[in-house]
Amino acid sequence: MDFEAHNAEVREVWEAYHAGNPIRVPMTLGINPRLTLLDPKLNVDGTTFREYFEAPRIMWDVQLRHQHWVRHNLVHDSEMGIPDRWSVYVDFQNCYEALWFGGDLRYIAGNVPDVPPFVTDDRKWAFLDSGAPDPFGGWMARNWEYYEQFRAFAAEAEFHGRPVDVVSPTGLGTDGPFTIGCALRGATELCLDMYADPEFFDAFMGFITEATIERIRAYRERLGVPVATRTWGFADDSVALLSVSSYRERVLPYHRRLIEAFGPDGPNSIHLCGDATHLFPTIRDELKVNAFDTGFPVDHGGLRRTLGPDVFIHGGPHVEFLRGRTPAEVREETRRILESGVMEGGKFVLREANNLAPGTPPENVAAMHEACREFGQY
Repeated sequence: MDFEAHNAEVREVWEAYHAGNPIRVPMTLGINPRLTLLDPKLNVDGTTFREYFEAPRIMWDVQLRHQHWVRHNLVHDSEMGIPDRWSVYVDFQNCYEALWFGGDLRYIAGNVPDVPPFVTDDRKWAFLDSGAPDPFGGWMARNWEYYEQFRAFAAEAEFHGRPVDVVSPTGLGTDGPFTIGCALRGATELCLDMYADPEFFDAFMGFITEATIERIRAYRERLGVPVATRTWGFADDSVALLSVSSYRERVLPYHRRLIEAFGPDGPNSIHLCGDATHLFPTIRDELKVNAFDTGFPVDHGGLRRTLGPDVFIHGGPHVEFLRGRTPAEVREETRRILESGVMEGGKFVLREANNLAPGTPPENVAAMHEACREFGQY
């Protein structure tokens, strides 16, 4: 592949998009080391998530090998080939917040680690009485330990002749208070609490929200970055479980607290996997959100008509579709999405929905990109 020509096109596409005068739809990918760790063809030495989580040098090495493979095999609108500088970050996947609140890590063969719910009926009020966790305690102490070790590695290491930057520890964002609550309490139990024990539900959600705000503030202070911000992005995938009225009454107040702390002026952004599109107009209007990173299933054209041409939308083919179908089928599905009306307004970014699955053929990703270049022209 001619990386120089590809990278020049990528720069042109993104510059035009950000200038508000797009020449075609950009295509990005949501990828993390899960992609290569859980693919036996790529993880030839059999590194496990246990080793990845528990040894900073292994986490460092896996991330760099992962980036090298992606940059030479998955064609999308991102720089490919050897970069001027590599980057690494502390990565405890989507476990980190449940671990911080006191959960126990479970390693699962052939899958990402998990934290089973542990705030049971008989101890739910005791959990609140124990107080918010120390922002730098428990697994977050390990988080900062790894961050400092990465910085030490970076001071003396190169990869393929290029220096390595350490981006950040984990914990500067959040997977969202309702999603964290489902992880700690169990989704069924938390949804029952909304109606059977609303006093506890509100205390629990407030506890999670305020602890999260304090953690993010503490991390920003330690890193020397501004604590006060105007715009912000967050996630809360589990709100897909809720009706509009339940979301508005029971969860929106906690989202407002987050936005007041970190994105009071907007415009803000949100990542929502699953079918949460019925909530998007409320989220847009109440939280000053003008950018939605979607999952599946999504009616892309219908979503554009609902939200209007001025809202940014990211989305695309279902990850299992990309993993299991042929390049010709991927091309047709990509064409269908791009011709649905979602391109109206020039604020659509094509991506997989949502987080590229291990075992996805690179030729399917290439077919998606070629279809984007052909059918995503403005």
